[in-house]
Amino acid sequence: MPDLLIELFSEEIPARMQAGAREALRKLVTDGLVEAGLTYGGAGAFSTPRRLTLAIEDLSPASRPVSEERKGPRTDAPQAALDGFLRSTGLSIDQLEKRADKKAEVWFAVVKKPGRPASEIVAEVLESAIRTFPWPKSMRWGSGALKWVRPLHSILCLLADESGATVVPLDIDGITSGETTRGHRFMAPDSFTVTSFEDYAAKLRRAKVMLDQAEREAAIAHGAKNLAFAAGLEVVEDKGLLTEIAGLVEWPVPLMGRIPEAFLGLPAEVLQTSMKEHQKFFSARNPKTGRIEGFITVANIETPDDGATILAGNLKVLTARLSDARFFWENDLRVAKAGMSEWAEGLTHVTFQSKLGSQSERINRIAALAREIAPLVGADADQAEHAARLAKLDLRSAMVGEFPELQGVMGRYYALESGEPDAVANAARDHYSPLGPSDAVPSEPVSVAVALADKLDTLTGFWAIDEKPTGSKDPFALRRAALGVIRLVLGNGVRVRLDGLVHFANNALSDQWNARVLQKRKHLKELASTQGVEVREGGGINFKSAVLTVDEDSYLMGFEMKWVVSENRANLLAFFHDRLKVFLKDQGIRHDVIDACLAMPGNDDLTLLVKRATALAETLKSDDGKNLLQGYKRANNILTQAEAKDGVEYSFGPEPKLAETDEERALFSALDAAEAKITPAMAKEDFSTAMQAMAELRAPIDAFFTAVQINAENPIIRRNRLNLLHRIRAICSGTADLTKVEG
Repeated sequence: MPDLLIELFSEEIPARMQAGAREALRKLVTDGLVEAGLTYGGAGAFSTPRRLTLAIEDLSPASRPVSEERKGPRTDAPQAALDGFLRSTGLSIDQLEKRADKKAEVWFAVVKKPGRPASEIVAEVLESAIRTFPWPKSMRWGSGALKWVRPLHSILCLLADESGATVVPLDIDGITSGETTRGHRFMAPDSFTVTSFEDYAAKLRRAKVMLDQAEREAAIAHGAKNLAFAAGLEVVEDKGLLTEIAGLVEWPVPLMGRIPEAFLGLPAEVLQTSMKEHQKFFSARNPKTGRIEGFITVANIETPDDGATILAGNLKVLTARLSDARFFWENDLRVAKAGMSEWAEGLTHVTFQSKLGSQSERINRIAALAREIAPLVGADADQAEHAARLAKLDLRSAMVGEFPELQGVMGRYYALESGEPDAVANAARDHYSPLGPSDAVPSEPVSVAVALADKLDTLTGFWAIDEKPTGSKDPFALRRAALGVIRLVLGNGVRVRLDGLVHFANNALSDQWNARVLQKRKHLKELASTQGVEVREGGGINFKSAVLTVDEDSYLMGFEMKWVVSENRANLLAFFHDRLKVFLKDQGIRHDVIDACLAMPGNDDLTLLVKRATALAETLKSDDGKNLLQGYKRANNILTQAEAKDGVEYSFGPEPKLAETDEERALFSALDAAEAKITPAMAKEDFSTAMQAMAELRAPIDAFFTAVQINAENPIIRRNRLNLLHRIRAICSGTADLTKVEG
């Protein structure tokens, strides 16, 4: 069976697009081949900056003949229906068959499709893949209509077997398929012929091209590590940068240089970010001091001087970049040592969101909320409020203006320079965290208070203006903010009532908003009076003149916001619960288990909620827990049906003296013993102990249902047994609503 080799050779493909392009080429071609009736043994996709390659093993030499039977219209159907069926099948009427079908005769067609050679199918599939390739961005060049990410130069397409290699004929806008490719742009630019994938890969390596992205990454990582080790340094790991650089070079040559002494005083994060963003350099750190003292660049060429000229040029550019960074740093330090009041004033003119006000207004809300949260997380209220007022001031710094990804990090440095204590400075750095599922969760009380306040203000604000996530769209990262709140609460064992905090945040936003509206209304009245324009009372301001036009919304906005807040508070709590389900699913806790716990009081206390869910999930893993659930549901169903039928509630305490069987008396004793354990455990929120005590009821409940008829003929006995079922339901429902648990 032949092997298929495809290479699409072009100008440089952006590194960020290469992984997606490899997968897209593999899927488009293999799906197309299979759909056309071919089979294959395996497929591997590769990429370098100038080529996409697909190698398919054991491709079937041809598709199999196919015979397809299709049912047509009735024999007495209108001629138009018959004509349409003939056109769709490509047959004539004498090639159709009449067959009995239920109560009528129906035309049937047997459409036979002969097998096709693989080369013919490959040509069609590859042309379709090239013309419909899903590049994030593509371009046209010259006078052709073909679109590709960068100008496409050549197409290599070979079918190879024991007898040799054959070019699959293909012509796309003047680009004809062949059996040649090119090596490295500078070190081996000449074309060469290949006969198979093994021959292709070997000749590329001799032509200074590493075809496999993973191999290039490994070569870069190994070379960088060795260079740094030889200089007494260590490479700062950055997997994203490693992947990007491997997509920029075909023959990686790591080179190491030293950062000039004049810049070693810059913060390590500044050096690392500047070199990464502008130069695509790895940072080399002194393991003893933690300072960034060196850089590693990756060239795409071997040179006679072992990269000395390349390093000199890179160092020249790096010096200019770091000179800018040092200028920003020194200017920012001047403002920081003066107390950062200049930045605080500047934030009054920076809009956070048009309906939610300026960054300064937002900081005031966060500060008030941080003070409210502080006692709940063990933080000093004054310190938490102060930290919240300083945490975002670095947004006005020159360094963060140049490198937005350093916000928070630089805030810590500036806070320390202005004489703030470590707790306040660390809060400036940590209040954005956690940013993602793998990001560390702050643990210092002041940092936790400010981080929670920041995220809760974001969520309540966007809920207030009805800007919620929809489907896959979440432009304001509100899902991430909610997950951040969940991880902060659970990671620190914080006991907070989210509904109360959301209510506080809503009130702060509402008060701030209405104060702004009242100020605007006062200004408009004054402006109107100077123009001699009458202001209509009772319906807001709605007047026009030659020089002034005011929309009524400027007055009503605050009241509309209050209405949305009151309507959406429950919706926001439900959003937290949905994100919690996603978070706990990764920990093996099922959605129905969480739903059972959400039905209990206090479901806005996430720590309490997770304690319930964890205990219930563990209990349900045991046989006793599973069988108890079935016993509970049986008791609940019988009791619910009896109450609906009789129109009464069987909640009066059952009498042990009315028990008639040993199993009935044993259940009374077991319930007494369980209740003696459950009541104190619930008081201490020890749900594991409480649920274990419930699980121990499994055997006496099973025995009771086996031996006892609930609906006894004696109405007194029946009522007593139904009351006993109510007691089972009440005891087992104390920790979770078990009716919501599946199974």
